[in-house]
Amino acid sequence: MGGQRMEPERYETVVVGGGQAGLATGYHLARLGRPFVILDAGQRVGDAWRARWDSLRLFTPARYSGLPGMGFPAAAWHYPTKDEVAEYLETYAARFQLPVRAGVRVDGLTRQGDRYLVTAGERRFEAANVVVASGAYHLPLVPSFAAELDPGILQLHSSGYRRPAQLQEGGVLVVGAANSGAEIAVELSGAHRIWLSGRHPGSEPTRAGSRLDRLLTPPFWFFISQVLTVDTPIGRKLRPKLMGAGTPLARVRRRDIAAAGIERVPRTAGARDGLPVLEDGRALEVANVVWCTGYRPDFSWIDLPVQGDDGQPRHDRGVVAGQPGLYFVGLFFQTAVSSALVGGVGRDAEQIVARIAARKPAKVDASA
Repeated sequence: MGGQRMEPERYETVVVGGGQAGLATGYHLARLGRPFVILDAGQRVGDAWRARWDSLRLFTPARYSGLPGMGFPAAAWHYPTKDEVAEYLETYAARFQLPVRAGVRVDGLTRQGDRYLVTAGERRFEAANVVVASGAYHLPLVPSFAAELDPGILQLHSSGYRRPAQLQEGGVLVVGAANSGAEIAVELSGAHRIWLSGRHPGSEPTRAGSRLDRLLTPPFWFFISQVLTVDTPIGRKLRPKLMGAGTPLARVRRRDIAAAGIERVPRTAGARDGLPVLEDGRALEVANVVWCTGYRPDFSWIDLPVQGDDGQPRHDRGVVAGQPGLYFVGLFFQTAVSSALVGGVGRDAEQIVARIAARKPAKVDASA
């Protein structure tokens, strides 16, 4: 390129992220005939789901897992697999002819005058509006003492776990006892001795797919969509607590863990002589550690004052104060508990697109 910078492509709106949040935003932008592009780091729409562990299923049935304009193509009470979700998202993008640019990893967002500049390597995109739809949790969170464990112990974060065959022979310490940890621990228990470390987060009142669950799911969905919101007193009161709380176990129960022969142990607090050490002082001789310890947000690529002390973006229902034209979609409890779920993201996307449409249309190159 002779050191020359590429001329930016110009759009009215750039959507960063081609998962459920980005696609739902694109659907509403397309309905209004607004010019936009969706930038996604994956090589195919749905790749973020394809990369999850093989046996993962949604915790919401197909009936409550559809995006705007297209229901999930499965029986109402079927719990979709991660690959079914990926295929659904890919089909959704194709059906509505959404302009997804695959393989474009955004690494910068700045403001130039009254427009934004989005960068992805050498590629540049200029826009009056930017919708960040890349999710809220990006970087695997592993405690610093993990580096002190013996190199002979195989360590995996849940983001890198796919199937039991990845692990070596010997015992497994699963750190983190919420949904990911509990499900992975049970899956591994057939071939390994398992220790499950961490506080029990509680369980949902019904088992997924049971008759009682089918009876209670509709009012529960109404509760997390219409009652636990930023517009209700109870929603505003509980939001700070729920932001940092683990979700109750959906499919695995205490008795399932016990029946699998899994030993529940306290929190993993450190390392000693190359071994993981529990809060009660015990050191466990294990061959594998699976860190189901969650993620932390990474919005460091946004070179604008939008992050709070907790690393999360400061916003009001996805609208960033002081940065006209900058929005978020797909954050946990953006407007309701359901905001980050496949079936709940559409409402927030519609509201953000309405805000975009209410702004003065930007002048856009005809080539865009």
